[in-house]
Amino acid sequence: MQESFISSPPDASRAVQPATASFLNEHFLLYTKTSRRLYHEYAKSLPIIDYHCHLSPEAIAKNQNYENLTSIWLAGDHYKWRAMRALGVEEKFITGNATDEEKFLKWAAVVPYTLRNPLYHWTHMELQNPFGVHELLTERNAQQVYTHCKGLLQQPSFTPQGLLTHFGVEMVGTTDDPTDDLAYHQQIAASSFKMKVLPSFRPDKVFNLAGGDAFREYIRLLANVSGVDIFNLDTLLEALEKRVTYFHDHGCRISDHGLTNLPSLGLPTHQLERVLTDVLAGNNAEAAAHQESFTAFLLLELCRMYSHKGWVQQFHVGALRNSNTRMLKVNGPDTGYDSIGDYPHIQNMANFFNELEKQNSLTKTIIYNLNPADNAAFATMIGNFQGGGIKGKMQFGSAWWFLDNLDGMKQQMDALSTMGLISCFVGMLTDSRSFLSYSRHEYFRRLLCNILGEEMEKGLLPMDLPWIGKMVQDICYFNAKDYFPSSTQ
Repeated sequence: MQESFISSPPDASRAVQPATASFLNEHFLLYTKTSRRLYHEYAKSLPIIDYHCHLSPEAIAKNQNYENLTSIWLAGDHYKWRAMRALGVEEKFITGNATDEEKFLKWAAVVPYTLRNPLYHWTHMELQNPFGVHELLTERNAQQVYTHCKGLLQQPSFTPQGLLTHFGVEMVGTTDDPTDDLAYHQQIAASSFKMKVLPSFRPDKVFNLAGGDAFREYIRLLANVSGVDIFNLDTLLEALEKRVTYFHDHGCRISDHGLTNLPSLGLPTHQLERVLTDVLAGNNAEAAAHQESFTAFLLLELCRMYSHKGWVQQFHVGALRNSNTRMLKVNGPDTGYDSIGDYPHIQNMANFFNELEKQNSLTKTIIYNLNPADNAAFATMIGNFQGGGIKGKMQFGSAWWFLDNLDGMKQQMDALSTMGLISCFVGMLTDSRSFLSYSRHEYFRRLLCNILGEEMEKGLLPMDLPWIGKMVQDICYFNAKDYFPSSTQ
């Protein structure tokens, strides 16, 4: 048993427990000898290709130390915010004006009550690595943990670049709006920091035809950065193509889209032309009725651009966003008021991909599902459009958001295994805003090794450790390295 980094006070002997042989030790989640060998001999030491996340390129470029655990760990983490609200914590200690220390102490008091939520595992994994904290976090030791970690965070090895190096990250794919000048990516590329930090093209705002003044303001910004006077569909596409080229010239090889579902193919171009012209002139009367057709038109055109550039395109679908409109007005989007949606996906997805395939414009594609009820449908959909001599061209992406837990990840991998080829899978990503979230790769790797190791010992898979170990390495690292070649070489 590892020693705690601090001594527990006598009255906290039950409330503050060190890690034990059965929790968060070196064999965590590894229930068989074969599982342990797969993880420790094949998976554990591999580099990380984090091809989709929401880390700040500005933070990486400036490389300044975070002041405390709240600023690096709680700020922006709506997973933790939702748990705090569920336990009755006042909003001022979550997104409000309480001090960083007060917010952390409130979070620490919540942690013991997150049992069986992945937050319980993630919290303690992230405290162990990199902070060396081997006690279970509670309100009783919260002040000591806060002080200990605050001291470490001032060290050079705990800067954003230091943490990425510590976790063995080889490439980070950030999420960037088409209007971004990518100045921080350029600064990183020109620095001595050798890890790849590459932009990803995320054009969600350009689809928001029914967004009124916000949409018109965005189009003005897009026109300004592209140097194109946008007044119709052709000029809008010209501006987007210029931004795709600009991103490509700055290392981008990946696009991403956050959608409720893939849109149905809709109106003729001349009708969309009229509606867009009206909206740009301030007339929103028909915008909502034509929103989906407008999205379908633009998205198809963008996907053709991605194919021409040889990019990978990603589609994150299925989130029901901003359900609590009162709190949306208070805190804004991405603050913990989203949930799993139950949208119809499959027919639209088939039609959309088929339209691109008919023109030989379907590039490498990753689809991410948020509703586990659709796992089998997503896993079979990718099989319809494989080909072109590309291993795993179409990917059923890793379980994300509400599903990046043990059950969600296993269900996704089971569906992919039985209806496709898990051997082609490009594996895990963080999808996170925190530099401490790389324990999610460890979580995934341990689970993968346990699934395969248990099946080997049951006789469901051959006891061929070198071969299955190689497959583990492919899923954890080499498949992604091959899938995004120009991003990692």
